[in-house]
Amino acid sequence: MTSAHLLPAAARPGRVELRRMRWWDIPGVILLEHAAFPEDAWSVGMFWSELAEAATRYYLVAEEYAPDDENEPRLIGYAGLLAGIGEAEVLTIAVDPGREGRGLGAVLLTELMREAARRDCDDVVLEVRVDNDRAQQLYRRFGFQDVGIRKGYYQPMGIDALVMRSGEIIARFGDTGAAGQRIEVDSVKTVNWVKE
Repeated sequence: MTSAHLLPAAARPGRVELRRMRWWDIPGVILLEHAAFPEDAWSVGMFWSELAEAATRYYLVAEEYAPDDENEPRLIGYAGLLAGIGEAEVLTIAVDPGREGRGLGAVLLTELMREAARRDCDDVVLEVRVDNDRAQQLYRRFGFQDVGIRKGYYQPMGIDALVMRSGEIIARFGDTGAAGQRIEVDSVKTVNWVKE
C-alpha cells in the first residue's frame, strides 16, 4: 500500500468496513500513523509487537471502498485496545487526516468499548495529548473524565498527556455485538463489521 491509498480530503465517502488488523496491514497502518502522528509515530516493530500479544490486544482497521467497489480499499483508520482484568486501555486511535471530523473516530472508539465489554472490562483508561482538543471532545462524549496529567509523556516533544477514564462499560456497551451491524455516523455512510 502506498501513500496514494490515503484518502484525499475532498473525496466522497463510500462503504466503510471494520475488521481485525493483521500483519499485512502494517505497511498501510505505518503510513497513516505518520500522517496522523508525525512527531511521535509508532514504529513498525511496535505494531508487530502489539499484534503478537493477541490474548490481551485488540486492533482493528477501517477500510473505505470506492462506490463502484472496483478499486482496492483505502485504509482510513485504525484503533487498538489493551484488555486486562476488569480494566482496558485505549492504546491508539488514528483517522486519516482527510477524514477527521466525520465520525470515523467515534465508530472506532465504539468498537473498542464494545470489545472492552466483551472482555469483561468495566473501566477504560487512555492518554491523550493535552493539546489534542478534538480527541478530548470525542472521549468526553463517550463519558471519559479527566483523572490526571503525565508530564512529558509524548516524546520526543515532551508534550504532557491527559489521563482519562470511563466506567460502567459493560452496562453501556455490553450485549451490542457488532457483527453485521450498520452504523450511521455523520458522513460515514455505512460501517460493516467483517467477521473473520
